[in-house]
Amino acid sequence: MINWFEIYTSDFDRAKKFYATVFNCELTDLPMGNDRHADMRYATFPADGKGGVSGALVKIEQAKPGYGGILVYFASEEINTELSRVEAAGGKILRPKTNVGEFGFIALIEDTEGNLIGLHSVK
Repeated sequence: MINWFEIYTSDFDRAKKFYATVFNCELTDLPMGNDRHADMRYATFPADGKGGVSGALVKIEQAKPGYGGILVYFASEEINTELSRVEAAGGKILRPKTNVGEFGFIALIEDTEGNLIGLHSVK
């Protein structure tokens, strides 16, 4: 069962602005500097308060962004709302809203760091 995710960044501030813009939310910076990861930057997504999955953007030398990693799907009320903000925020729409039958709808986008992320809605 998934309970947390991390999306790796090369330009932390640019990625934070992208996600805040596309999902119309505020990410919270958490201080993470320690001996093991002195240059680490970390910002968490808001929790929904209903026991749902949350996660963070991470900047750390040991992990690089890009395709081939984990594909995270963000829940959406109506996918076209987020899609309308993707390109202005610096991302790319790779697959527009697509019907997946009884499972609802999905879309795939590329963030400013080159990560592939998904959107999912039931309508």
